[in-house]
Amino acid sequence: MPFEFIQIPANGQGSAKEELNRLLRGGRIASVKKEFVSNGEDSFWAFCIEYLDGVLGTDRSRSGGSAAPKVDYREILSEGDFARFVKLRDLRKALSEKEAIPAYSIFTNEQLAAMVTGKVDSLTGMGDIQGIGAARLEKYGKAFLLLLAEKGGPA
Repeated sequence: MPFEFIQIPANGQGSAKEELNRLLRGGRIASVKKEFVSNGEDSFWAFCIEYLDGVLGTDRSRSGGSAAPKVDYREILSEGDFARFVKLRDLRKALSEKEAIPAYSIFTNEQLAAMVTGKVDSLTGMGDIQGIGAARLEKYGKAFLLLLAEKGGPA
């Protein structure tokens, strides 16, 4: 995984704080480690930012945003499939808020759409979707399968 390192003077001078905030907004972050380095007037905070997916925050910001274009699932899914997609998305949001984690760390929109269009009806079928591993299946699979099994049209 790639890393970025940044130092922020303890006196708060310079643009290092803005640079740190830009880096934190710019990529998918695995971890941030900070340490205070005491060196008299030259004391500073040292930050080590570790990114996921081999994508540095600076690379994403230079390209003008996220790597993949946004998809409007309302346009590409049938009305019934979109209604099921919305239910799955709402469940994902509730779980992410409860666990205080990003929604995409549960399932991505692409994975939710694949569940709907692939007519997933088992943990095995859900596990066949790219990026869904055993841990997420065990933790979230049953709740999402219950929604997928519901019959009916739009909510």
